[in-house]
Amino acid sequence: MSDKLRILLTGFGPFPGAPYNPTQPLVARLTRLRRPAFDDVEMSSHIFPVTYAAVDRQLPDVLAKEKPDALLMFGLAARTPYLRIETRARNAVTMLWPDAANTRSSKRGIAGHADAMTFGSHTARLLRAARLTGIDARPSRDAGAYLCNYLSWRAIENVKAGGPRLAAFIHIPLLARGGAPRRKGAARITLEELVDAGEAMLMEMVALARKCRNTRAS
Repeated sequence: MSDKLRILLTGFGPFPGAPYNPTQPLVARLTRLRRPAFDDVEMSSHIFPVTYAAVDRQLPDVLAKEKPDALLMFGLAARTPYLRIETRARNAVTMLWPDAANTRSSKRGIAGHADAMTFGSHTARLLRAARLTGIDARPSRDAGAYLCNYLSWRAIENVKAGGPRLAAFIHIPLLARGGAPRRKGAARITLEELVDAGEAMLMEMVALARKCRNTRAS
């Protein structure tokens, strides 16, 4: 296993109502970044199918394979025109909307304990880093009740169980594709702006993970 700091970035594939998911190109762009600050960092990425079964099966597998120090996750919030830095995951699952495998949850909760679990105080630093790029970024206490919230809950569980030292979930807005004109009132955030904000948050996660590693080693 390399001594490099290991960062795992994740996104989602398409799902009912969203045949194009911009988290995929965003994660691809961020994973390919080459910066002096990343010289001692090994980046990896994973795109989850939008199903509960895939998250339950693939998250443990990819964490075991990559052994990341930090996990930075992205999801699509098509009806939100700004960047949302999620601060917590709720113990909630919608029974109304099926996942991409046409599966509906048979229960309203994820686990039999706690109403919510928080990511931690580092989300404030990610928010500040994103805002410094000029993007409209806001904190959020509600990641919904679909796969983004579900993955957030499972990720926090893994942090608490001794997995990644840090995890964070970022909701991004739906983008126009192929230079299509923006609809009136539509989000004005571009992929390039998302990459800039994503890079800033990624640098902050690297710094935080490095600090965590050094603290544990001392």
